[in-house]
Amino acid sequence: MSITEKTRKELEQRIEKIERLIAKKGVGSGYLGKAEKAQRDLNIGLLLGATTVAMGVTAYLVYKIRKE
Repeated sequence: MSITEKTRKELEQRIEKIERLIAKKGVGSGYLGKAEKAQRDLNIGLLLGATTVAMGVTAYLVYKIRKE
């Protein structure tokens, strides 16, 4: 590895460390955490809802076919 590559890699690591620190303790970090939790909960709810609908439609179709 050349000196420029080592320097670039080290600078990228330091920048990532600073970005993580800002995300953790920066302005709006509390709001960001709440928003991420809300988004996660919404995604889980949508997934469960879609799964429930798919299972309901499948059960309805199976029941309808077997009834005939």
